[in-house]
Amino acid sequence: MIIIKILVVDDEVLIREVIKEYLLLEGYEVDEAGDGGLAVDLAKQYDYDLIIMDIMMPKKDGYQACKEIRQIKNTPFIMLSARGEEYDKLIGFDLGIDDYVTKPFSPKELVARVKAVLKRANNEESIMRFDGLVIDDKAHDVFVDEKKINLTPKEYDLLKYLVANKNIALSREQLLTNIWGYDFFGDDRTIDTHIKTLRNNLGDYRKYIVTVRGMGYKFEYK
Repeated sequence: MIIIKILVVDDEVLIREVIKEYLLLEGYEVDEAGDGGLAVDLAKQYDYDLIIMDIMMPKKDGYQACKEIRQIKNTPFIMLSARGEEYDKLIGFDLGIDDYVTKPFSPKELVARVKAVLKRANNEESIMRFDGLVIDDKAHDVFVDEKKINLTPKEYDLLKYLVANKNIALSREQLLTNIWGYDFFGDDRTIDTHIKTLRNNLGDYRKYIVTVRGMGYKFEYK
């Protein structure tokens, strides 16, 4: 069963509770944050499928929080605002948000918008492109300059996990735990060996897999 994890960010507790209640009824897993600063911290720590965020908040507003999160992750966003001016919407869409909802809103309409954004994001993310490196996640195929390359299942999982955490340094322990599992009895050399063969398979695009000295690796692409 696939769990959809959503972060709801609003400084008004009642609004968060109403949104959370409706999302839980749809089977989504929901986290909450009362300000933009906490939202950024949570987004760094967890992988959310969608973030619903109010614009006007203390400490750090929704625009700034969205901008900081988008620097490290491509998480879909729905922005909430008590203001419906075109200018506010344009700022949000310039930041790359996926939808904009003006308060007061119908919780049922918000849920419908959540489903639409998630569906659109899933369709778009099935194929990931990094210049001449293309990953078709539905088919589990990887192409280098339009030529399909053969990766082992673990090499594919390793590449996908690195890409999913693009520009984030990952320790060897994190990679072992998330790809091989908690009950794996290997050591750090397992990661290094697979990274080496993966880089060889990627050819010129091996440059995207960067060694983080004394820690592990990251997929670096800007």
